[in-house]
Amino acid sequence: MQKLLLASNNSGKLLEIRSLLKDLPIVLVTPSDLGIALQVSEDGCTYQENAEKKSIQYARKSGLISLADDTGLEVDALDGKPGIHSARITTEIEATDADRRNYLLDLLKDYPPPWTAQFKCTVAIAIPSEKTYFFEGTCNGEIIPQEKGRHGFGYDPIFFLPELNKTMAQLSLSEKNEISHRAAAINSARTTILDLLKR
Repeated sequence: MQKLLLASNNSGKLLEIRSLLKDLPIVLVTPSDLGIALQVSEDGCTYQENAEKKSIQYARKSGLISLADDTGLEVDALDGKPGIHSARITTEIEATDADRRNYLLDLLKDYPPPWTAQFKCTVAIAIPSEKTYFFEGTCNGEIIPQEKGRHGFGYDPIFFLPELNKTMAQLSLSEKNEISHRAAAINSARTTILDLLKR
């Protein structure tokens, strides 16, 4: 059975992607499964550039078709920030997800709510020594000042979905994979993944 490398070491992200692709007739492997340790500098100017860098470097290192994504939270009151810097919003080297959430809320305290926002995700699928394919997904919501929920990761506890009256962190994995930005991008990629692995 063909293998697809999920080019990430983020446990929350890997859990979501595995769940989204679990029904496909492929073997999903991670860098740790293969003993690969890469530090890819996410210094691109767009989600696509960062996802492309990761997917290509892992594809070259492993010799496998590799899937990577880059995701960001864009808050309208902050003119789309933190965006591609969502994981590096603070200057703290050892910043936790909670640190990043608190930092964002501190930036927003002088702006009147509602704080409308979007999660955006770009998925890149790289074939060793060939081309790279891209897929995008978006999820709209609002930032709220009180954390709610214990699921998910990152900004999920303060990302509120008005149509569901829940934060992303209050959703089960299956519920999140029905509406999330990452789910939209991954689901758009499913046909391409199968076609590439049949080659």
